Amino acid sequence: MIKAQHMFKYFISFCFLFLGAESFCQEIQQEKVPQKIKDTIVYKTNYGLRLGIDLSRPIKASFSSSYSGLEITGDYRIRKNIYIATEFGFEKETSIEDYSNSTSKGNFIRVGLNYNAYKNWLDMNNEVFIGFRYGFSLFEQALNNYTPNVSDAENGNYFPATIKTPSKAAANLNAHWSELMIGIKAETLKNVFIGISVSYKILISAKNPEDFQVLFAPGFNRIFESETGFGLNYTISYLIPFSKK
Repeated sequence: MIKAQHMFKYFISFCFLFLGAESFCQEIQQEKVPQKIKDTIVYKTNYGLRLGIDLSRPIKASFSSSYSGLEITGDYRIRKNIYIATEFGFEKETSIEDYSNSTSKGNFIRVGLNYNAYKNWLDMNNEVFIGFRYGFSLFEQALNNYTPNVSDAENGNYFPATIKTPSKAAANLNAHWSELMIGIKAETLKNVFIGISVSYKILISAKNPEDFQVLFAPGFNRIFESETGFGLNYTISYLIPFSKK
């Protein structure tokens, strides 16, 4: 009986010793493992109105005497990756064809959204975006001159054709179209952005004069038989920050 009591005391002492050693080892391990520090730094980005100009139009005008135009760009950030965007301006283009010479001039506006698919690091504010636009232009077109095609080459009959200059103009013409756009914008200086984009345009409708087809619509560019077209923009813009989020 006495031996059993001694054995029981030894067993209890051994258990307390084991528990104490285990607790001591856990404390040492906790001291060795570095504690994770929660990152409390929040990087905010500017929200505001960004205004700019399309540089491709004055560049085109400097190389072509038959063209002149100006386009102002703007966008406003409404969500982290979503922008309301618009472009508006004026264009004048003289289209020289085989049998005709005509001039279109007027105003245009495009309105839509941009989605930024680029994930910026820290406080960067760059964009790789996809955009959609609805475009509308109101313009007039003048038929400067034309040459009637009166020859019958297939049968060997040729008739002299003279240039006619009716100076006939048609006003209150319009065009509607949609655009799918992709592009990039990079912040080169604080709040100063350089951007380039390309767009694919689909003509919805165009009002033609009674006796002549519209060849150029401001904002849409040249109208082909497929009623589709492409656009290129090279912009410089400045962000007016209103808030940070």
